[in-house]
Amino acid sequence: MIVKVDRWNPDGKAIKSAATVLSAGGLVAFPTETVYGLGANGLDGRAVSSIFQAKGRPSDNPLILHFGDIQDVSKVAIVDERAMGIMDSFWPGPLTLVLPAKDNVPKEVTAGLNTVGVRMPSHPVALALLQACDFPVAAPSANASGRPSPTDADTVASDLGDKVDVILDGGATDLGLESTVLDVTGERPVLLRPGGFPVEALVELLGPISLPKGELELKRSPGTRYRHYAPILPMRLFFDDKPIPVERGERWAFVGFSQPPFGASRSIVFTDLDSYGRGLFAAMRELEKLPIDVIIAQWPDDKGIGLAIRDRLTRAAGME
Repeated sequence: MIVKVDRWNPDGKAIKSAATVLSAGGLVAFPTETVYGLGANGLDGRAVSSIFQAKGRPSDNPLILHFGDIQDVSKVAIVDERAMGIMDSFWPGPLTLVLPAKDNVPKEVTAGLNTVGVRMPSHPVALALLQACDFPVAAPSANASGRPSPTDADTVASDLGDKVDVILDGGATDLGLESTVLDVTGERPVLLRPGGFPVEALVELLGPISLPKGELELKRSPGTRYRHYAPILPMRLFFDDKPIPVERGERWAFVGFSQPPFGASRSIVFTDLDSYGRGLFAAMRELEKLPIDVIIAQWPDDKGIGLAIRDRLTRAAGME
């Protein structure tokens, strides 16, 4: 069931009804500033398991707990002074922190690890829903596992249908890419997944940030170890200093931020990197419906949101 809600003034009855569904162990899809999330009661292992079943998601891929109040994070994770400083500086927003988990967090959320990802989204509908719950909400993106993440309610319904009890339709999302995931369990923070929050802002506050050293660290974040964000058609990457990567006779479409080389059957060109990130997943889903053989995606610079776009393109192309 899709329930339309005003982004800035979400209907209290609709929010309360959705919170009741979550409390009873059901699934609610809702908009965040990044993408739409598929939520369940994050302290109810059985409810969390239904997320994996609905998405077809591997059980060793951990989930992120979402909060409507910073103070509630300490109920499920060990929050030191540095972590609290990051939350105070950058929440609500598209930044997930990986912290040591407390014993009350179900293994279905952590994938059996001793850490948990936590986040406070800034979307008014998400915040209203989270503040109406007396528990954190576990929520990955609200799509079939491996597919491009949904940036509107209709895409959620198309992917998951009646597997979701309620879809709160708050319009298109703002960023179009998932949250940045930062592991702050060690001496130096580790960037597990680039996303909607700029790494440059984190470096300015925290100093040097490391990259993951291996699969053990990568396991602490969703979206790092499987082919993700992928359209049905093959996707290849176009680098500005190289020829277009198509074979003779192939029909191809282009998505990027500058005019493509001659020969594309269809092009979706964004005006800048922010709009490229915001529209990338929707563009993938639109282009995969065409009578073409391959989607060609332009490789961006690694500054700002470009780093996150690179990450999503690499995984969509199966090159991680």
